[in-house]
Amino acid sequence: MSVNLSPVAVTEFDSMVKHAYQNASLLRNAVTVRNNVVGDTYKFRAMGKGTATARGTTQTDVTPMDVAHSMITATLANYVAPEYTDIFDAAEVNFDEKQELAKTIAGALGRRLDDIVISAMDAATPAATVGVGTTALAAEDLIDAKVELVKGGVGSADLYCAISGAGLAGLLADDKVSNADYQNVKALVNGEVNTFAGFNVIVIEDRTVGGLTTTGDVTAGYAFAKDAIGLAIGIDNKTTIDYIPEKVSHLCNGMLKAGAAVRDTAGLIQVNYDATPA
Repeated sequence: MSVNLSPVAVTEFDSMVKHAYQNASLLRNAVTVRNNVVGDTYKFRAMGKGTATARGTTQTDVTPMDVAHSMITATLANYVAPEYTDIFDAAEVNFDEKQELAKTIAGALGRRLDDIVISAMDAATPAATVGVGTTALAAEDLIDAKVELVKGGVGSADLYCAISGAGLAGLLADDKVSNADYQNVKALVNGEVNTFAGFNVIVIEDRTVGGLTTTGDVTAGYAFAKDAIGLAIGIDNKTTIDYIPEKVSHLCNGMLKAGAAVRDTAGLIQVNYDATPA
C-alpha cells in the first residue's frame, strides 16, 4: 500500500475507533455532556431553588424569587493516544488487526474520559460521605447514599453508583443484594449487580488511569445524579493517520479535549469501603 493512504482507508479506520470508543468509557452516559465546546473552559450554569409565594390581590406587583445563579467552570485539557503501526503497509490489511488497533486507541481515550470525570468528583466536596471504609461495600451503604440524596432534594431519576471490583464483591456477599427474597434479579447467578436502591450500578475495573481512587485500603466510590456532574467535550475522539518516514511506519493518533466539573454537590455522595474485602 502507498504511504499516502486513501481517504476511504482513513475514514474506515476512524469509524472503527469511534465505534469502539462508544463502549470504552463507562461514565460518559452517566453524566451531563456538552459537546462541541469552543475554547479551554466551559461554564455550566447552576440554579438554586425557588420558593412559591401566595398571590396578592389583583394587579399588585409580584415579588421575584431571587433564585441564586452560579457558574461552575470545567477546564478542558488536550489528550492524545498515539501508536506506531505497520499494518497499513500490506496490500490487504487484515480486518482483525485494524480492529485491535482501533480498540487500543479507543480504550485509552475512554479510560481518560472516565479519569476526567472521577478527578472532578475527587476534587469536589460531596454533600455527604457514607461507609466507614474499613468494611466491604454493603447494601446499607447504598441505601444510606440514597437517603442523603433524598435529603438534598435530588430526584430519583438518572441515579448512578460507581464502584470497583472489590465493591462488587462486597455487594454480592450481601444477602440483601444476592437473595431472591430481596431482589428479582439473581445477582449471584450472573455475577453482576445492575441496579440497587434506585442506582444504576457501574463497575469500574482496577485501572492505572480511569479507576476509582484508593488511598491505603479505602476506595472512594460515588453515588450521584446525572445532572450533578458536567462533562464538556471540545474534541470528541478525532483520529489521524500519518506516515512517518523516520519510523517507516504510520502514526495512528486519537485525540480528545475534555474537562469535567461537579455542577451540584447536593447530587454527589462519596461511598467509602474496604478495597481488599476478605
